[in-house]
Amino acid sequence: MKIKSQKDFWSGLMFVAVGLGFAWGATNYSFGAAARPGPGYFPFGLGLLMAVLGAVVLFGSLTVETEDGDPVGAFAWKPLLIIVGSVVLFGVLLPRLGMFISLPILVVMSASASEEFKLKEALLNAVILTVGSWAIFIYGLNLTIPLLPAFGAATGG
Repeated sequence: MKIKSQKDFWSGLMFVAVGLGFAWGATNYSFGAAARPGPGYFPFGLGLLMAVLGAVVLFGSLTVETEDGDPVGAFAWKPLLIIVGSVVLFGVLLPRLGMFISLPILVVMSASASEEFKLKEALLNAVILTVGSWAIFIYGLNLTIPLLPAFGAATGG
């Protein structure tokens, strides 16, 4: 069998692997029931959905002819490192600075990885995503996520 689109083949394979990895990892958590889903219910379903989507893309890469084989280009290390670094920084900053500071830093830093980066657009995007995250996670789901820095917070003892 000949690969007719290298980009689709490798991206489909990645989606299948990541999706199956998430679904497998979710089996370590309680599933619950459809009426009362447990913590493993959503990641398992999402992982399977991602794997199916990857399989469809993978199938297309083997059956749909492309003009030049759609070769995979050079690896973009700089944007990859900026985005991964911004996610790691978000994880470090969230408990210390809160969501209202950490999330905009994540959005602006990740957006800077693009060649089309515009600070004004990144800041607008950061505001919209921060307000949306607050509405969904804090207001809607009542999750306990720090919103502001905990500089003066007392520690247990």
